[in-house]
Amino acid sequence: MANQPASDGVNPEPRVTPFKYSNRIVLRNILGRTDGGAELDGERVVVGGWVKASKEQAKTPSSAASDGEDATCTKMMQTRFPCLRNVVRLLLGADGGFPRKFEFTKKVPAIVYLQVNDGSCVSNLEVVIDTSLTHMTQITAAGTAVLVEGVLRKPMQGKRPIALYVEKVLHVGTVDLGKYPVANSRLPLEFLRNYAHLRPRKTMVASITRVRSALSHATPSFFQNQGFIHVNMPIITSMKDSDSSNSFQVTTIFSQMDRSEDPHTTNKSDQIDLQVIKTAVKEKTNKVEELKRNESDKEALAAAIKDLEKANKLAAQLEAQKKSKASVTLQDGMVDFSNDFFSCQSYLTTTAQLHLESYACALSSVYTFGPTFRAEKSNSVKHLAESWMVEAEMAFAELEDSMNCSEDYVKFLFQWVLENCVEDMKLVSLAIDKTTTERLRSMVSSPFERVTYTEAVDTLKKVVDKTFETQVEWGIHLTEEHESYLVDEIYKKPIIIYNYPKEIRPFYVRLNSDVKTVAAFEVIVPKGGSLVKGSQKEERLDMINNRVQELGLARDQYEWYLDIRKHGTANHSGFSVSFVFEKLVIEASIDIKKRGVLDAEKLAMVSKPSRKAVARLLLGIEEDWRRSTESNTIIGIENCALESLEVELFDHLRTSDQYSGDESDKAFDVSSSRNKDGSSKLGLSSCSWCG
Repeated sequence: MANQPASDGVNPEPRVTPFKYSNRIVLRNILGRTDGGAELDGERVVVGGWVKASKEQAKTPSSAASDGEDATCTKMMQTRFPCLRNVVRLLLGADGGFPRKFEFTKKVPAIVYLQVNDGSCVSNLEVVIDTSLTHMTQITAAGTAVLVEGVLRKPMQGKRPIALYVEKVLHVGTVDLGKYPVANSRLPLEFLRNYAHLRPRKTMVASITRVRSALSHATPSFFQNQGFIHVNMPIITSMKDSDSSNSFQVTTIFSQMDRSEDPHTTNKSDQIDLQVIKTAVKEKTNKVEELKRNESDKEALAAAIKDLEKANKLAAQLEAQKKSKASVTLQDGMVDFSNDFFSCQSYLTTTAQLHLESYACALSSVYTFGPTFRAEKSNSVKHLAESWMVEAEMAFAELEDSMNCSEDYVKFLFQWVLENCVEDMKLVSLAIDKTTTERLRSMVSSPFERVTYTEAVDTLKKVVDKTFETQVEWGIHLTEEHESYLVDEIYKKPIIIYNYPKEIRPFYVRLNSDVKTVAAFEVIVPKGGSLVKGSQKEERLDMINNRVQELGLARDQYEWYLDIRKHGTANHSGFSVSFVFEKLVIEASIDIKKRGVLDAEKLAMVSKPSRKAVARLLLGIEEDWRRSTESNTIIGIENCALESLEVELFDHLRTSDQYSGDESDKAFDVSSSRNKDGSSKLGLSSCSWCG
């Protein structure tokens, strides 16, 4: 009987759609489904990605017998315990000392299980390949690129909803494990910085990149929905930071200097002193004048004139050379920038805020999203020389309007991440901070507390159970320690601090009626610290003139900026966000290092759990994955940074039951080492799935 259409008349959607610009299926479209891809059972697909982990399994004796092999006891033993083959070779020689029918060196057909990821999602797809299709050594190394065609099937064992059974290997990009620097999963971030071109292949870096991509997509969505216009701001500017040492300078002077001092371009005229040539020109000029007066020897006069022309030409060349070198040399201790590319000192931008104001005073509400640069000398791990910043400016808006907009924007970003980065946030929660997701939900659902700078200082002064490194007094920059205490201990929610002292804010911020504070604010969030900085700009020409003069700024640099106040000025305010996830990246690398290490004595509390349970305990995985009744003990990982917590390991823990108990139990090797004080500590030594 023919299939009848669905009663509701709706045609079923395609089972899986290939990537538009190639024939492969993006793994997110398989594994990102609510059923994990189980509904695609029987679908023929082409997938590509990089091998994260691999496992070889010999074919069962019954399979070998079906291929014409004798299923002897020896065969069964070497199939069940492949390591025995190597032991016998060592003890009895290459042939094992057995007759041919008991020979251990005979290769048994194998099946390779690959964990493949194409970067589109956290989860890996299990890819099952018979070694008759390709050489096993080519495809099992971590980092190998594969493109395969096969059929999606539900595995006969284990909990994975779907696996790909390969029928054709279309491409293999091999890896030389001896030279591949990021094959080991236990690599600290400091090491990965040396291999920035390979770092995106690491699971946590890939996850962070996907979340950052989501935030980059959410930003224009928010502002466009609110009627803002996107504008691009210059990266190279003549406007320098109030502290010029914090700005990267842009110049071509030193390349000119290199060319002028190149020994290969030096000629003999470079060695001739210009003053000597000028003296010679003067003498030859006098000689020509004398010969003209005498008119006795016309041939001598012609020769003298020709000689004078040569001397003048040489003097002109040397003069031009000297002028060229003058542009790249120090004059009175200062570099002469008049002959530089821009004919003045130029810098990489530290903020687009001033330029953005010119657009806001014409287009009303504008925003920009681009890189900013700071050459600040800092030992803080939170300092970034280059970071991307979102900046917005609104005409006819005051301080409170800007605070409202910034709060809405931050909440929009957090909600977007919660809705669109579920799997990535689960990984972040597991590896970094289990309260991350709940904290984001709390910040989205509750209003931000608003306190003045004076109220914040007074509150901190009343703290008696903590001593701050920087003494709290009115007029200081609130440090990270102060801000963290306010949001984490006192208010326990995001806060907006506003009305800062004018001495610690830029000249362009609007002066309040008390003449001591200015209309500036900062949004402080738990764990993240200062996230947003904003202000209402000074629109009164006389006031901003006084501030420029008071701070001793070079007025000629700001003439165009002051011009905005002369022609059709209006109240305007805005804010800047040092892009949210860059702070999260830094917080992630710090948080892992802060995790504790378990003393070996505490392991006794576990009452002899299996190694698999200890591994779960080590990784801090959720309660329903823990097998031990005493698994509430929190265990950190010795000397591990972000990449110690590879998602392949999580996948293995979820699905290890599909493999034999022997294999899954020996997958983890827990080793004990010593602290500096001699106490024992427990570390995760190795894993057959992630190295």
